[in-house]
Amino acid sequence: MNYTIETHHLKKVYKDKAVVNDVNIHVKKGEIYGFVGPNGAGKSTLMKMLLKLVQANSGEIVIFGNKVMENDFEMLKRIGSIIENPYFYEKLTARDNLDLHCEYMGYHNKNHIKEVLEGVGLLKDADKRVSQYSLGMKQRLAIARAILTKPELLILDEPINALDPEGIREMRELFRKLNTDYGTTIFISSHILSEVEQIADTIGVIQNGKLIKEIAMSDVHKYQTDYVEVDVDNIELAGYVLEQEFGIQNFRIVSESRMEIYDLRKDVKEISAVFIQNGIGINGIGRRQNSLEDYFFQITGAEVVENP
Repeated sequence: MNYTIETHHLKKVYKDKAVVNDVNIHVKKGEIYGFVGPNGAGKSTLMKMLLKLVQANSGEIVIFGNKVMENDFEMLKRIGSIIENPYFYEKLTARDNLDLHCEYMGYHNKNHIKEVLEGVGLLKDADKRVSQYSLGMKQRLAIARAILTKPELLILDEPINALDPEGIREMRELFRKLNTDYGTTIFISSHILSEVEQIADTIGVIQNGKLIKEIAMSDVHKYQTDYVEVDVDNIELAGYVLEQEFGIQNFRIVSESRMEIYDLRKDVKEISAVFIQNGIGINGIGRRQNSLEDYFFQITGAEVVENP
């Protein structure tokens, strides 16, 4: 298998706590790999280790088929990245910041600056000082800087933070284009699982520093099933009625008021009618499909999605 990124038993310890613990990841060449987990799971630390911003305590990193050595920085020319909060020269314009990045990276095709600014929706603001930029505009500029030198690999830590829904959609399309048209391998972390679900070929789930699972999105979809979600004022009575009236036992109570019904022999209207007949108040009812979030909940036993 041709991997762009591999780690072997990677470990990082801070204050006697392993924040990355024996992690083995496998990012195939030309794929989009979604790296997901709750805050504090170890996502950013691992990404920093890939970029040599943090030194591992033990383990091995292999990028582009070569073991990453302590004093070898040549491979960084082939990588674009965003890690945590992006920083710029605030008194310079966006265009000037990208021009400096070209100089720093030894990249001489400065005509590409206009193209990437247009790609991230900043061309009309290219000559404004970065100090005048909103947080969302700075995030767009960070993405422009990451893709400016046409890298073979993008390592993106929460790249859609601070973007509005339209911006998120535009960046999603941009990442797909880079991957499809140029074969760029993308290693992307996010807590917005609905976005990861739309673009990733493979996902890796990390929790408490340990990689729980690597799985192709095509295999995740096999776990997805339809169900009826119901929010009621008497969850115990609702469960009793389902069993007694319909003989339905394949349901799951997920909170004090909400249940998921996986036996679909009865439709929403029939379930609603029998609940009402038995004096059960319905706050909401509808047909749903298991999402990537539901799958994560099953394998981690904890919520991994946070509000953006």
